[in-house]
Amino acid sequence: MRILKGDMVVVRTGDERAKAPRRVLRIVEGGARLVVEGVNRVYRHVKKGHPKSPQGGRLSVELPIDASNVQVYCPKCDRGVRLASKVNADGSKYRGCRKCGAALVAGGS
Repeated sequence: MRILKGDMVVVRTGDERAKAPRRVLRIVEGGARLVVEGVNRVYRHVKKGHPKSPQGGRLSVELPIDASNVQVYCPKCDRGVRLASKVNADGSKYRGCRKCGAALVAGGS
């Protein structure tokens, strides 16, 4: 199931795995990689005259991580979960938690 911009995710592998749920800032490469807030931060050295840093120096930026290294966070279960495509009584679809069935909307729920 796709992870969407604004979803709250839990990083499951790597150096960032012990941190609290974080928000997805951007989807890269058709959903294969994600930029997650506060995860995989590196310094980029820039010359003087750069639009974001006219005096030059080091910019701290977030790089993409693989989508397989995160799980969507379910506030009801209070952990990372797998997603399921569920159907309402009126026939409309929604993304839900496989464990408890709670609806998960992009931007946090």
